[in-house]
Amino acid sequence: MNKFNYTVQGVDYDVEIKEVDGNIAKVTVNGIPFEVEMKQPVRPSHIHKPVVVTPPTATESKPAAAPVAAPAHEETEVAGTNITAPLPGTITDVNVSVGDEVKVGDTLIVLEAMKMQNNIEAETAGTVKAVKVSKGDSVLEGTVLVVIG
Repeated sequence: MNKFNYTVQGVDYDVEIKEVDGNIAKVTVNGIPFEVEMKQPVRPSHIHKPVVVTPPTATESKPAAAPVAAPAHEETEVAGTNITAPLPGTITDVNVSVGDEVKVGDTLIVLEAMKMQNNIEAETAGTVKAVKVSKGDSVLEGTVLVVIG
């Protein structure tokens, strides 16, 4: 739909707005797809106007838009400690499955964000109760990845 190049604090971002449906915009930032929730829906007569997207930077702790949950592989709530994505990215490796015993510091998931591999580690010891993502999934900050009980 629209392509933009932004520089935020010296970091370049290629942003492509793929689709706008109501108040949800499907965008790609440096090749990573996101769904961005806008505070107000775009009126059909104004769809031709660009949507301002502020990609996360290394110094930001939260994305500019409210997170939209990635498709969950298990829709039911599971009791336990939720291990969440600390930043938006793509799952490149899932090192655990349901029933595995984990210790504090064990690498559960590898998350690629801004071309860097980030190990998502267990914050608590226990048994893996649910794995909510698969390799290749795109997630936003705060998305539940694994539940440990």
